[in-house]
Amino acid sequence: MAHIIKKIEVSKKAMNSAQQINDKHQKEIDALEKELDEVDEQKKKFEKEVQLESLSQGKDLRLEESQIKEYHRLKGEGGRRAAKHQQELDSVMREQKADQDRFENERRREQDVQSRIGSKEKEVEELERRLEKLTEYITSTEQLIEDKKKEEIELSQQVESSRSRLGEIEEEMKEVLSKLGEAKVDRHESTRQTRRRELVEHLKNYFPGVYGRLIDHCNPIHSRYQVAITKVLGKNMDAIIVDTEKTARECIQFMKEQRWEPETFLPIDYLKTKPLDERLREISEPRNVKMVFDVIRFEPAVLRKALQFACGNALVCESDEDARKLGLQTNKRKRTVSLDGTLFEKSGVISGGKSDLKHRAKRWDEKQLDNLKARRQKLTDEMKEQLRNRRKEADLMTIKSQIEGYQTRLKVAMQDREATKNKHLAHARKEIEQLKNQLETIEPNKQAIADKLKKREEKLARLKEKMNGVEDEVFQAFCQQIGVDNIRQYEEREVRAQQDRDKRRMEFENQKSRLQTQLEYERSRDLQSAVSKWARDIEKCEQELKQAEKEEAHCQEEIEKLNQKREKVLEKKAKKKEATDGVDRQLGEKRRAMGALEKELTEVQRQVNALETKCEQQKADRHNLLKSCQFEDIKIPLLRGSIDNAAETDPSQTERASTSDEAPDSLSTQGARQLYEREAEIVVDYAQLPEEHKDLVHRADIEKVDEELQNRIADMGITLQKIKAPNLKATEMLDAMNDRFHETSEEFEKARNKAKRAKVAYDQVRRERFERFNKCFEHVATKIDEIYKSLARNPGAQAFLAAENVEEPYLEGISYNCVAPGKRFRPMDSLSGGEKTVAALALLFAVHSYQPAPFFVLDEIDAALDNTNISKVASFIREQAEDRFQCVVISLKEEFFSRADALIGIYPEPGPVVISRFLTLDLSEYPESGKLSTHATPAKST
Repeated sequence: MAHIIKKIEVSKKAMNSAQQINDKHQKEIDALEKELDEVDEQKKKFEKEVQLESLSQGKDLRLEESQIKEYHRLKGEGGRRAAKHQQELDSVMREQKADQDRFENERRREQDVQSRIGSKEKEVEELERRLEKLTEYITSTEQLIEDKKKEEIELSQQVESSRSRLGEIEEEMKEVLSKLGEAKVDRHESTRQTRRRELVEHLKNYFPGVYGRLIDHCNPIHSRYQVAITKVLGKNMDAIIVDTEKTARECIQFMKEQRWEPETFLPIDYLKTKPLDERLREISEPRNVKMVFDVIRFEPAVLRKALQFACGNALVCESDEDARKLGLQTNKRKRTVSLDGTLFEKSGVISGGKSDLKHRAKRWDEKQLDNLKARRQKLTDEMKEQLRNRRKEADLMTIKSQIEGYQTRLKVAMQDREATKNKHLAHARKEIEQLKNQLETIEPNKQAIADKLKKREEKLARLKEKMNGVEDEVFQAFCQQIGVDNIRQYEEREVRAQQDRDKRRMEFENQKSRLQTQLEYERSRDLQSAVSKWARDIEKCEQELKQAEKEEAHCQEEIEKLNQKREKVLEKKAKKKEATDGVDRQLGEKRRAMGALEKELTEVQRQVNALETKCEQQKADRHNLLKSCQFEDIKIPLLRGSIDNAAETDPSQTERASTSDEAPDSLSTQGARQLYEREAEIVVDYAQLPEEHKDLVHRADIEKVDEELQNRIADMGITLQKIKAPNLKATEMLDAMNDRFHETSEEFEKARNKAKRAKVAYDQVRRERFERFNKCFEHVATKIDEIYKSLARNPGAQAFLAAENVEEPYLEGISYNCVAPGKRFRPMDSLSGGEKTVAALALLFAVHSYQPAPFFVLDEIDAALDNTNISKVASFIREQAEDRFQCVVISLKEEFFSRADALIGIYPEPGPVVISRFLTLDLSEYPESGKLSTHATPAKST
């Protein structure tokens, strides 16, 4: 249907165009008819004008019939008399006409040759320009091809290396994934482990000498040694290795301030280690005995001392029997460990613990797992990078196609250049040379023909004079009769007028004939049929469109029905999928919740067991305290119950306890439970206990307070033993101490207020110091660029200041940099002497602009300046000296001191004693140009 609509639109446009053409054609016909009528009117008007003109010329110009006959008779007679001259004239005229034609031919030929030379020269210029463009294009294309080839080589290398590296990465990734699958470790880092890992990262960031934990830098050479190494290293396995004792103390202080858990540190410079016993490496019986130090790989090498300290001369054996035999049954005992973790100390102590050791030894696997995961992540990232590089194959193919296209165009351009240079350009220059040769031959021919024409014109003039003389003799009486000087005057006037009239009539006839022919042609063109044809086509297309619209409506109904069915199916599918996803989510949530609940249940059970154990311990402690109070006769304030009744033990329980293997004062579980139930009825009155003691929760704090109280009791007992008599002056001494305490308190309060006022004053001074410094710094930093531009006389110069310490800029340095005019940025140390001098002067004048001084004294500041910079600096100082400051300059260079307002020259006067004299010269009396020539020549001038 869209095709039909498009066809209708095209047909309508065509019909409108045909209609416009038809209307325009009709207008042209009307215009031609109108123009034809105008031509007829103009012809009629011309005939009338001819008649009026003939009437207005008078009868003198009209000959009678007899006079006309006389004219023709005399004309014939004159022709017979001048026949000889006429024949000669006709012959000469023919020769003259032939030579004129030859001259015109030569002239046209000359013009043609000159025109061809000009066109050929333009063609040569165009060819030369084309040759230059082709040469430039060939050069640029060759350079572009070279660049593209380099890019192609680089991309090819990248793609090839990426392809080979991807194969290697896939092999390594398979190996890593295989090892990860074999490990089957699902490790969840606890909060404590996370904290300990974060601690090491913090210490490494804050203290450069921290290497990390010992386990992070060590690896067993084989997994069979993991348990043995774990046993030997013990607590040192998690020790943090640092370079010096100072670093360790700083780390400990940092951990105390940040409230981290305690850690063990191994300062390398502080450790005292014995050298390894090389004889132990030579043990052959029992077999496969190795030093623990030798079965551990470590890096960096600086950690050797720490590892030697942790391992010592310990030996690892295949079995417990070998370890016992080597460690305890030889003359000199050694520290040995078996592969299952049984450790034999030199002192004879034997320790093991397989389950705990195996659990701790898993950390090596976990460490290996971490390394594998890190390696997998690294390989994954590298694979992504290599895949990105490999995807550059499309770019490589594009570059290759571009190179082929450039090479093709280059070949065509080179062929075109060779053809232009060797064929077209040479041919054009050869044609120009030939045309110039032709031009050189044309000019003599023209000159020769011109000379002939000039001579023949003189001959023609003589012949015409002879013929005119014959006519004047024949028509003398006739001319007198009609009133003209000679018959030629009459002939020229009448014949010319008749010729003009005939010519005008011919023009009217030609124009009329042309218009009639064009009008017939235009009328013969049938343009209306084209309009009718397009109208019929449009009508036919509209009928087809209506039929197509009906079919479209029917198809649309079918599509709507199918879409409704499709929507229903999709809706059912979405509901089913949503229900499936919901079930999957619920199942996953249930599984996760069940796992979390199982973990939580395990944790709660562990906590419950721990709390029950702790509760039993607390009850036992309470029982022991109550028994101690009962035995020592300590009176405890009680709200309910009695210690005497509750602390007694049942005789049957005592009897059963005495018959058993337990101690006499131990109780059975049942008896202890009954005893604890009776003691639970005792409620102690804690009203007299201090508040700080009521808040104690942790056992360590309680034990600490208990220890303090015990010490106080012991001290009081010792004091009671020492006291012999009461001190009667204790009250007076107490009053004196109270007075002294009040005085000290007042002095302390005064000192604190004084310190507070001093701090406020200090803060105010510090703030004012910052504000003043910053105000000056901002002013100088703003002005220095402007002054440096003025000194350099170039707006492209730049100067800027930057504080190294933004918070307190006066505590550290100020960075000052300049960019000299026309140069790139360089550090101040890399500038030349003159550039440094200009930069220093800019800084000096910028600082001076903040709080101007009365005058300047500048001592030979132009020593490192050339004449150009001296002129710039002198001009700046002179401009500023007009209204900004006064300046006294010591200089030895005329370019500088010649611009001063006054000169003072110092010179020595020879004699027994050298005396310094001075000369003065006021330069303000001299014009600027005359200041270079002065009568006084000072050695130094200001």
